[in-house]
Amino acid sequence: MHEIRTDIEIAAAPERVWEIFTDVESYPRWNPFIRRITGSPDAGSQLTVHIEPPGGTGMTFRPTVSIAERPRELRWVGRLMVRGIFDGEHRFVIEPLSDGRVRFHHSETFSGILIVLLRRRLDRSTRQGFLEMNAALKSLAEET
Repeated sequence: MHEIRTDIEIAAAPERVWEIFTDVESYPRWNPFIRRITGSPDAGSQLTVHIEPPGGTGMTFRPTVSIAERPRELRWVGRLMVRGIFDGEHRFVIEPLSDGRVRFHHSETFSGILIVLLRRRLDRSTRQGFLEMNAALKSLAEET
């Protein structure tokens, strides 16, 4: 297993961050990492997600939403072809802080036989994609 964890503080209410973050139709306008999502971010739904990591190759996959707890957490599980090849559990958690701020946690746990081959790429381009997405979400949520 391998995990990438990032977080960022955002000066906005949890509901505002959730509203922006779950408006998947707007992703092409602001999200530099997850360029497109089709489907509804509701528990049990299957999404079609297209990512474009910086310096990496774009990829489309079809994860299933396992948790959609407004305005706190969205989690999905996806895999490449069959279970055990390259699996990922992607988590987005909005943690309320004082003074109308939140900490946005963005992480993914990877498992499967391809991890050995992909670990360096994940640590470089995927992690950078997470950071760029977090910064773009912060900028949009903090606009007045």
